[in-house]
Amino acid sequence: MTYSLRIADIPVTERPRERLLTHGPKILATAELIAILLGTGQGHGKLSAVGLGQYILQQLSKHQRDPLAVLRDVSAAELMQIPGVGPAKATTVLAAIELGKRAFQSRPGERTLIDSPAAAAAALSQDLMWQNQERFAVLLLDVKNRLLGTQVITIGTATETLAPPREIFREVIRQGATRVIVAHNHPSGNVEPSQEDIELTRQLLMGGQFLSIPVLDHLILGDGNHQSLREITTLWEDCPQGD
Repeated sequence: MTYSLRIADIPVTERPRERLLTHGPKILATAELIAILLGTGQGHGKLSAVGLGQYILQQLSKHQRDPLAVLRDVSAAELMQIPGVGPAKATTVLAAIELGKRAFQSRPGERTLIDSPAAAAAALSQDLMWQNQERFAVLLLDVKNRLLGTQVITIGTATETLAPPREIFREVIRQGATRVIVAHNHPSGNVEPSQEDIELTRQLLMGGQFLSIPVLDHLILGDGNHQSLREITTLWEDCPQGD
């Protein structure tokens, strides 16, 4: 595809909107998705909308940055510094980014059945997924694993948070929950557990045994991903929770 062409000069079957309607959005390149938001092109070289989308990604990837990570938190002023992007295009892109965040972070309603790590991560994503500080939260459940609510227990620095087991179980008991899933985020986006994460999980499982409050899982969230410690460790075999 020649990115200096107008969209009208591109064969119909190759135009972003038509490709999306025919094949769905997942098949489109990131530049094509941006092009649909931009509507028109221009800028240096009279780029097409797709060419301008590609150029925006190139500008955002300066200094070896991930352009999508930059785009997630970009400001209108930063976008409008790019030739060809004015207030209308910048606000359209920002509105789409914010809408995507809200759709991704929307949590299920109360009494929703939490029956998988993915369901638990969805319920906790608003509190944990995109935060730039470590947070420790709990997912409060009833005896049938239905959602009662969520609660952030502690907020730490960009690299460390403290979550004493006593505070965690105090909140669980105060809220009248009978089961719990604990979770925290890694602002770096790396969802692999540290040795400290493993040790804290062990302490919580022992506390769950003593209090007869099963700890069903410990999730790590970050940058759109999640990891279940129950799935990747033998801790639940060492400390059965009776669930």
